[in-house]
Amino acid sequence: GAQNNSCTFLCHIGGTGQGARTWIKELLNQDMAFQHIKVIYPTAPARPYIPIKGAFSTVWFDRFKICIDCPEHMESIDSMCRRLTDLINDEIKNGIAKNRILIGGFSMGGGMAMHLAYRFHQDLAGVFALSSFLNNDSAVYQALKRNEGVLPELFQCHGISDELVLYSWGEETNRILKSLGVSTSLHTFPDLQHELSRTEIEKLKTWIVKKLPVEAAKTN
Repeated sequence: GAQNNSCTFLCHIGGTGQGARTWIKELLNQDMAFQHIKVIYPTAPARPYIPIKGAFSTVWFDRFKICIDCPEHMESIDSMCRRLTDLINDEIKNGIAKNRILIGGFSMGGGMAMHLAYRFHQDLAGVFALSSFLNNDSAVYQALKRNEGVLPELFQCHGISDELVLYSWGEETNRILKSLGVSTSLHTFPDLQHELSRTEIEKLKTWIVKKLPVEAAKTN
């Protein structure tokens, strides 16, 4: 069928789009593929990354520290929001309606997706964030405080055993977003560390099809 829906998966720090695709494929024993949805795996550009002493890494944005209670590195976040807006606009030029586009990712990729959708593209179909968090004073929260409209639904997953992005950070992000009017679910995985799991990707696939159903694709 025609793929007039799209889903963008933003990978983790130091990863590549191709690497993320392969990782998911290994977990599922097949590609995460849908007849009516095009899945895109972009790679972040390489830049100096402060938490590894300024060494180059493929990151969506920089961080002063990996913690929930420090300021966000707005300059890098905003410049990446502009680059990813170009990617969304390319999809629209290819004939995909804005409300048929999902964006999300793993770890920093999920944080990036939340910035992109909730600050600049509140008319997307939905957002997913796997093992991700937002800083406590996030620009996302500031933007949502001023918002009156309907917001994209958020699908969140987090491993309770995550030692890099603590489960409590994901939970806090979920709590604040809910309080600001985002419809969000948080799926927890007891033994999962900072990684993806098969069960989680299966749940994500089910949610993707719920947000971008085949029936609607036929009528468009």
